[in-house]
Amino acid sequence: MIILDVNILLYAYDPNSEKHQDARAWIEQVFSERTLVGIPWQTAHAFLRIATNPKLTVRRVTTEEAAGIVDGWVAQPNVRFLAPGDEHWDHLRRMIIDGQAWGPLVSDTQLAALTFEHGGELCTTDRDFARFPGLRWRNPLEEMHQKE
Repeated sequence: MIILDVNILLYAYDPNSEKHQDARAWIEQVFSERTLVGIPWQTAHAFLRIATNPKLTVRRVTTEEAAGIVDGWVAQPNVRFLAPGDEHWDHLRRMIIDGQAWGPLVSDTQLAALTFEHGGELCTTDRDFARFPGLRWRNPLEEMHQKE
């Protein structure tokens, strides 16, 4: 299962981003394949919070547009929303300690723990995830450029 971080989704829907074309192409490919795609609730919430925030520099969308984008994800047969389960605290605790995560990095820790819990591979452009031992993660946008 591919698990999505918010940064790739924001790039895919922000035509002003320098990473827009790559992110959009990759997201469209992933959503059209049979591979399971996990979208953590925290990723969906972050997308809605950032994409609709008039104070940020990303291209803003209305709440209706943002909800429509999320509706589009839900409509994909291979997309699942992910929530923490019974083992989440064990994974979260281990990620906090082993990854020496504190302050703002705790949000990353939660995403790393959720990825472990669901046996997935996190797709993100954030290199901070390298700090979590054993976490399977990759930057698909960087991989696209290595293939060129």
